Amino acid sequence: MVDDGDMSPARSPDSKKPSRIQRVLRWMKSHKAKTALIVLGLFFVYELLTVPYFSVIMLKTQNPVETALMRQRLREAERDGKAFKIAQRWVPLSRISKNLVDAVIVAEDGMFYSHGGVDWFEVRESIEKNIDERRAARGASTITQQLAKNLYLSTSKDPVRKFKELIITLLLENQLSKSRILEIYLNVIEWGRGVFGVEAAAQIYFGKSASALSLDEALRLAAVIPSPLRHRASDNSRYVLRRKEIVLRRMQGRNMPDQPQTKENSSSLTPDQYPSPTKPTDAIPVDSTDMEEEENNGL
Repeated sequence: MVDDGDMSPARSPDSKKPSRIQRVLRWMKSHKAKTALIVLGLFFVYELLTVPYFSVIMLKTQNPVETALMRQRLREAERDGKAFKIAQRWVPLSRISKNLVDAVIVAEDGMFYSHGGVDWFEVRESIEKNIDERRAARGASTITQQLAKNLYLSTSKDPVRKFKELIITLLLENQLSKSRILEIYLNVIEWGRGVFGVEAAAQIYFGKSASALSLDEALRLAAVIPSPLRHRASDNSRYVLRRKEIVLRRMQGRNMPDQPQTKENSSSLTPDQYPSPTKPTDAIPVDSTDMEEEENNGL
């Protein structure tokens, strides 16, 4: 008699149960939206874990020895086979010309003492302008955002860097006073090839200390912040002359400067002394591309 027992075909040696990895891949393929959310969540967690929390806290009492931008410039020089030397000398905010402090705030971040790290009005204006012109025609980085980029990130404009910049910006604002943020910023930003900080810039371009900068010299330094590798503050190029005039008009619009520079008034304004706008429309546009627009309009 024929055995009618198990009539199922014999299993092939290769027909094993799918592995755990295969099951995960199948699940991801059939749940694309959930997979995307999980990946995005893991990305956010990773970025948060790599934020330099301890380093930012240390900035309360310690000055940074070097910045991410300095290291980037050094790598670029090594790649190109060029010598590179950093010129920088730290000075406290009290020894930086009031002319320079006022000019930089007006040129780069008119709402510096009013926002919490991000100027959302400028962000909205930037988005609208960029959409209208279909290009990156206008930025909206505050002084604190620029500091975050200089200290810890790179000059890249990719979304990952911008997200991390936002987190570090909020951390800087949470941990440091406005005066400390401004002091670090003025001592580390780039003012030329290998030139970092206002003291080095003042000595190299004008042969004097940062505390002795005149109004014209301060305007020149503020004018070239958006493009310090292409323009020298001491040059009389159309770029420098036009931009410093724009910054001066903005300062005059906020009743600055209101008196000659003297030893007694050379230190910078404190937050409670600074004329702070009460609503976004009072703020003077601060973006570098906005300066360019004014220049192109022949103002």
